[in-house]
Formats: sequence, C-alpha cells, structure tokens
Amino acid sequence: MVTGPIQQPSTVAATARPPAARQARPSFLGEVHALARALAAPAGEPRWRERLILHLGPVGQGFAEHVRVTEGPTGLYAALLHEAPRLDRGVRLLTGEHTAIVAAIAALQQVVALPAVPAEELRDRVGRLLEALDRHRQRGADLLWEAYQADLGGED
Repeated sequence: MVTGPIQQPSTVAATARPPAARQARPSFLGEVHALARALAAPAGEPRWRERLILHLGPVGQGFAEHVRVTEGPTGLYAALLHEAPRLDRGVRLLTGEHTAIVAAIAALQQVVALPAVPAEELRDRVGRLLEALDRHRQRGADLLWEAYQADLGGED
C-alpha cells in the first residue's frame, strides 16, 4: 500500500531536448530588460524615443530567433509533442502568442518612429509588449517544467 505521492520520471527523455532549449538566452532577456529600462526613463529626456527604437530592434530579432528555435518540424515544440502529445494545448497557446507578439513588435517598430505618436501611447503599447513577453516566458517555462520534470501522483 502506497501512502504518499510517488515520483515518476518524466515521459520526455532528456535527449529529446534540442540543444537550444537547454541553453539560456541571456542576451535576449538582457535586451528585454534594456527596453524596459528605456521605457522607464522620463519621456522628456533627449533621445528617449531613439532609445526605444534602439532596443526594439534586438528584442524583435531575439524573439524571431525564439520562434525559429521553438516552431517547425525540428523545433522544440515538435520534440515536445513527439514525446508528450498531452502538451498539445500548451504548445498551441504558445504558438498563438508568437503570432501576436511578432505583430505587436512590428507595429511598435513602425509607430515609435512617428513623432506625432504621444509618449503616453508608446508607454502603454511598449508596456503591454513587455507584459506579453513576460507572460509568454512564464508559460513556456511552465510547459517545459511539465514536460521535463518529474510527474507527481499518488495511489491509494
């Protein structure tokens, strides 16, 4: 008779993880933080808008790389689904977020350069992008944890 939870190994083999999934991308996270710092500066500072433009580019490039590594037939999500089809809903949610975040970055890159767009609107839009990136990062981490960490369960 089992009286407590039993730890079982994950059904996703560690060898199924693409190398890129095992490596942190501190430069992308650093660029996201740099964009947040640029946004937090007073809008009246000289070159405030230019700093937003400067940091949006690398964030867009880093996110495009993230999409490349995770999607497609050889991406992380394909490996996850091959080993753990139960994660399909989570993968679909994340790929949908990819589309929305890529569109938000593209739209921001166009409007941030327009002097007629008020600073408050830019703050709102960039802030929403940063929130979306943070939520996406957390959902992705949760999905990876679910896939690669031990499953906990119990029996009577």
